[in-house]
Amino acid sequence: MLRGVIAALILASGLLASGANAQGNYPTKPVRVIVPFAVGGPTDLVARVVAAKLTEYLGQQFIVENRPGAGGNIGADMVSKATGDGYTLLMATVSTHSTNPLLYKKISYDPVTGFTPVGQVGNTPIVLVVHPSVPATDLKSLVELLKNNPGKYSYGSSGLGSILHLCGEHFRLLAGGIDYVHVPYRGSAPMMNDLVAGQIPIVFDGTPSALPQIEAKAIRVLATGTQKRARQLPDVPTMAEQGYPAFDCYTWNAIFAPPKTPEAIVTKLNAAIQRLVDDPPTFKKLQEVGIDPTPKQTPAMLEAHVKAELVKWTPVAKATGLELE
Repeated sequence: MLRGVIAALILASGLLASGANAQGNYPTKPVRVIVPFAVGGPTDLVARVVAAKLTEYLGQQFIVENRPGAGGNIGADMVSKATGDGYTLLMATVSTHSTNPLLYKKISYDPVTGFTPVGQVGNTPIVLVVHPSVPATDLKSLVELLKNNPGKYSYGSSGLGSILHLCGEHFRLLAGGIDYVHVPYRGSAPMMNDLVAGQIPIVFDGTPSALPQIEAKAIRVLATGTQKRARQLPDVPTMAEQGYPAFDCYTWNAIFAPPKTPEAIVTKLNAAIQRLVDDPPTFKKLQEVGIDPTPKQTPAMLEAHVKAELVKWTPVAKATGLELE
């Protein structure tokens, strides 16, 4: 009997050593990075930059795999249910982890307990822009215009329940008394085309699609949505600076793993993410695809960020009255 116990202990210690060794050598095979949106979109572009550097740093292929559908929910659910061995990762967004869980009637994953946070890659500032024909040059004059002309003006977003839609509703709640009409588009591109053409007067959009039109003076930028001024638009005051300190609207990208992913693997992945964010050429490349990299982000900070975002967007989501399928 004693021999049997000793044999069992030896076997167990061997298995533990084998598991620890496997984690230490991670990765030993290709890793899938699930993008829950279509090829060519902002999240896909960010994921491909990140995957290329992780491949370089960690010596195995990090392969981007697009699983779009249900506003990002399909890909997120897939990763949430995957084995926590570090070989399936999610390039998440504000939609998958902050707004969708508040807007969809049925969502099959928990944005907090359903994942292991790895590291944030960066943020994409949102801007409030108008057609040049709109007689407003700053936030104060825009609010006055909207209050004096209830129901006359409309604002565009990239879709019903999108972060741009919620930015518009966040502004409505904070401004108090403004009556403008939401016009959802099927993506930022057609929305921006209509803004430039004067078909819609006001738009909330991400900097990647708005910047070229701002620089061409085809549209006028009134404010940025982040608490700090955007690197790309240092001379443009934030919504907070213009009297709305609670306004904080931006998109973000971060890497999550399935639940129960070993801490050693998470630590190794986080270190690689911080290395690529600190690399000047990669930093520049990320900015070129529309993201403002966020250095020195730990897994604990990412978890706290998701929880804070859920709290922030809950009243806005309720105010929309949306229940998406």
